[in-house]
Amino acid sequence: MAERDVDLFVIGAGSGGVRAARIAAEHGAKVMIAEEYRVGGTCVIRGCVPKKLLVYASRFSQEFGDAEGFGWTVSGAKFSWPTLIANKDKEISRLESAYHSTLSGAGIEIIPSRAVIEDAHTVRILTTGARILADTILIAAGGHPVLPDIPGGEYCITSNEAFHLEALPRQIVIQGGGYIALEFACLFHGLGTDVLLVHRGEEILRGFDDDVRKHLHAEMVERGIKIIVGQTIASIEKDGRNLQVVLSGGERHPADQVMFAIGRTPNTKNMGLEAVGVKLNQSGAVAVDEFSKSNVPSIYAIGDVTNRLALTPVAIREGHAFADTVFGNKPWSANHDNVPSAVFAEPEIGVVGLSEAKAKEQGFSLDIYRTQFRPMKATLSGRPTTILMKLVVDRATDRVLGVHIVGEAAAEMVQMAAIAVKMGARKADFDATVALHPTAGEELVTLHNVV
Repeated sequence: MAERDVDLFVIGAGSGGVRAARIAAEHGAKVMIAEEYRVGGTCVIRGCVPKKLLVYASRFSQEFGDAEGFGWTVSGAKFSWPTLIANKDKEISRLESAYHSTLSGAGIEIIPSRAVIEDAHTVRILTTGARILADTILIAAGGHPVLPDIPGGEYCITSNEAFHLEALPRQIVIQGGGYIALEFACLFHGLGTDVLLVHRGEEILRGFDDDVRKHLHAEMVERGIKIIVGQTIASIEKDGRNLQVVLSGGERHPADQVMFAIGRTPNTKNMGLEAVGVKLNQSGAVAVDEFSKSNVPSIYAIGDVTNRLALTPVAIREGHAFADTVFGNKPWSANHDNVPSAVFAEPEIGVVGLSEAKAKEQGFSLDIYRTQFRPMKATLSGRPTTILMKLVVDRATDRVLGVHIVGEAAAEMVQMAAIAVKMGARKADFDATVALHPTAGEELVTLHNVV
């Protein structure tokens, strides 16, 4: 081939693309990275990070309510949406600047433009028309929210726009039953918005353990969020500044914002992939092998654009593995088994491993350990809430197959439990661990009643 311009050209400067670019540069590769929006990608700019900041903000209302039971008098507290959004934007800009510094410091050239693939080794920069010749091309373009095809769909927002609303909605209707829909339902409710969640399925959080799904549903309703299952939003009508949401069952609900969180789709359109012969799967994602290589040997893909496991830490590991394998002569692949995940709803969910249903599908004979209890904090606050903890255990080997927690700090607890599950810990290993008292987490190592 002709003399190359770079060893690696990365399309997309999200968390996965940035990690791949940096590690490849550390291995001595000459790297360029193109980003058409903002460096940092979905997670940093309009996903995990700003969402978690809003989640923190939303929890203060509950903390203020709980404080009275502990002797505090809290009065005159006021919330300012513009202040929260301005402070969030400031932090996101700081993080974006840090990503720029990381890339520049590694000698990586950043191209602020959309880039498309013209052949197996050529990338065209749309803003300038320049063509870059690369030994290897990595697609790390992420995904975007799915939009509804319904009358009045132009009046709805997605998670992207939710971070930039001029005012906090008074009433919001959210369609969706996945973690994004639930997180926004809870955070908006915590900030004072009247929330209606509409989900087409019979229960929220498809794919999670059934006990977890039912527990979160009940807790959300107890807190004042209205949930309607088995229906969808059929249309949205606008009358001046007001919206009317018409459900598939005929009900009408007023709202000043309507949000859809019904899934995300890979950013693979109009990128030149079909013309080059890169195979896409049924979801429109780049089909790759365990080393993130497509059917075109010089083209790889990582992260949400592959639709394998759409989590930021997974994209980062895939990017790191790609760079070590292709440029570091240290081949390895990201393992997608027993990856912990969290739902930052209220209450919070943390899970790792198999649900009870999935474990049964895989043929395991199970012992189920489950507890539901009132947390110590609620004894003085008076809040009617309980924590759910559940262990799914293989009866034949005593190995812990899954840990499921719903309650305050669930994600923090599961991050630690994930180490044990990944190592193949047995229930006996949990039992042999001395409890740290008084904590909620101690329940994980004191469960003895088989359900």
